[in-house]
Amino acid sequence: MPDPTRATVIVNVDIPGPTISRHLYGHFAEHLGRCIYGGFWVGEDSDVPNEGGIRLDVVEALRELNIPNLRWPGGCFADEYHWRDGVGPREQRPRMVNTNWGDVEENNHFGTHEFMALCELLGTQAYVNGNVGSGTVREMSEWVEYLTRSGSSPMVELRRANGREEPWQVPFWGIGNEPWGGGGRMRAETYADLARQYGLFCKDHGDNVLHRIAAGASEGDVEWTEALMRAVDQLTHDTFPVLPFQSVSVHYYTIGGTWTAKGSATRFDDDDYWRTIVAAQDVEPLLRRHIAVMDRYDPERQVGLVLDEWGTWWDVEPGTNPGFLYQQNTMRDALVASVHFDVFHRLAERLT
Repeated sequence: MPDPTRATVIVNVDIPGPTISRHLYGHFAEHLGRCIYGGFWVGEDSDVPNEGGIRLDVVEALRELNIPNLRWPGGCFADEYHWRDGVGPREQRPRMVNTNWGDVEENNHFGTHEFMALCELLGTQAYVNGNVGSGTVREMSEWVEYLTRSGSSPMVELRRANGREEPWQVPFWGIGNEPWGGGGRMRAETYADLARQYGLFCKDHGDNVLHRIAAGASEGDVEWTEALMRAVDQLTHDTFPVLPFQSVSVHYYTIGGTWTAKGSATRFDDDDYWRTIVAAQDVEPLLRRHIAVMDRYDPERQVGLVLDEWGTWWDVEPGTNPGFLYQQNTMRDALVASVHFDVFHRLAERLT
């Protein structure tokens, strides 16, 4: 009888697969809980070792991972964030209330320059998520100009007045976040028109070529993806063909229970464990359904699919602010991540 404790794996290196983009392993930093304040940012006067207010032990840990990109400022927070409030002298920056996450006061001390300094310390590329929900086309286009343009212009002069002479390289730009939900409660067709508009007015400056990412579907909502891909099909077959955006996103979280009772991050039995591992595998058929829609409208694969929010989501740790979404991680979460990476590699022809 075969030994049940042994397994055989055959690897055929002669069969080529798709090229796997390193950006599949990107990371996410949102103004949520202690991710920014106390996490990345402690301030220049902190006793915690820091460089320009950025916490060095966190930087060292992430450097070991060699992360390819970092998305900021959200997430849901992106659609209530106004970038001009986060530049200039910190003591003069206006405060706001983070209504999405904990209803806490945000002092805007961690803004554009601080984020770009963090990216430079990490050696990673910036993925900036613009505000479509409560912002304007002008606001986002000027943010692109502020960050990436050289020479002379109003935004360039403002950047220089705030201490940065040369522009940064910022390739990745998200056009809003979850517009079907907290980013605007929009219909797919409404957002598709906005994505076309924002994509047009967010310009490439100099050698900084934008990779615009349209805010895509929640989980299996392929109708949302279809509305965006119709916009691609229309504009790429126009009299003056143009690609309105280079990628479409999708969000999918693995939960072991329901959205109102997701389960504990650390207290689970065998049934909970295996239910979660099985649920994680649902990501592959879900992504394949979106890819099938994209293949109909874009067989040349000009537009990528970006899964830029994923992983496990549990009930918050008892005794913590529910709006901070604090949860601990175990090996169960690591295995869920492994399942996702396997899927990313198999679908790398479309996933970016």
